[in-house]
Amino acid sequence: MQSKRGHSDAGHSHDELCEAGKRLYAAALRAGRIARSEVDAAPCLIDLALLHPDPDEPQWLRPIPPSIALNQLIHPIEREIQQRRQLALNLADTFEPFMTITASSAPPSEAINVLEGLTLINATLDRVMDECSEELLTIQPGSGRKPETVKAGLRRVEPLLGRGIRMRTLYQHTARHHSATMAYVERISPYGLEVRTLEEIIDRLIIVDRKVAFVPARRDRQVALELRHEGLVQYLVGVFDQFWLRGVPWDEEVSYAPTVDGISGVQRSIAKLLVEGHVDEAIARRLGMNVRTCRAHIAKLASALGSGSRAQLGYLIARSGILEQESCE
Repeated sequence: MQSKRGHSDAGHSHDELCEAGKRLYAAALRAGRIARSEVDAAPCLIDLALLHPDPDEPQWLRPIPPSIALNQLIHPIEREIQQRRQLALNLADTFEPFMTITASSAPPSEAINVLEGLTLINATLDRVMDECSEELLTIQPGSGRKPETVKAGLRRVEPLLGRGIRMRTLYQHTARHHSATMAYVERISPYGLEVRTLEEIIDRLIIVDRKVAFVPARRDRQVALELRHEGLVQYLVGVFDQFWLRGVPWDEEVSYAPTVDGISGVQRSIAKLLVEGHVDEAIARRLGMNVRTCRAHIAKLASALGSGSRAQLGYLIARSGILEQESCE
């Protein structure tokens, strides 16, 4: 039982017997009394009213019989339990008439739920994944998740392995060189996980049984949306399938061969995003690489095109025709 009134200076609970109190109470019961000076080390005996003063000899305390003491201590607890139970019944009676109002149509909160905070997001993901019975679709952008994130994903997926759940995951090409991701794929693939990669994909997406989808609602991923609207979830399934058709299977080699102009596919993708006006950080995020790597590719692109400035680079990209080469391949 947890103390309601705190603890004494000696660290004793006011609501339960300490070891010294148990020993002294037993001694008082056997002897029929105990010296008042002896109970200074166990104030819980007085707090719990297990001893009372001897009317004839104030220096002595007499014990309350255990059956009486137990009844005195339990009675207020039982009374509180009865009051709480009655409160619960009253609340149920109060809300019962409202239950039928939303029975014919699901409230909007069930179609789109805002999940704020990693604790709530992960708890909701765990609950929905436990209910997965047919298919799990995921898109994981970036060059590779942190080892602890991969470990959490493995913990969440492992219960599905023996249930014949079909699992398809999309990563970016850069994840092929990430050790934690490679170990994850190697661990799960024998159980039916299919993995493909693309140079550029959308933000994180998880779809469970084509009924529930999770998407980030903020860049720092501290807020997510749980989507249960049938039309919206099916739209996201279609988006996933389109990316999947363009993806390169994990066990196939991705071609990074440069063109005749000496400009790689990654650099052409960067060129396209530069022309569209994206800054370095946005380009790096969309292509799943860090900003330093992105800027190194931009420098190589500028060198290949003979650009002396960032402003001139956009003009030379448009003039070089490398974006038209990309669309023709």
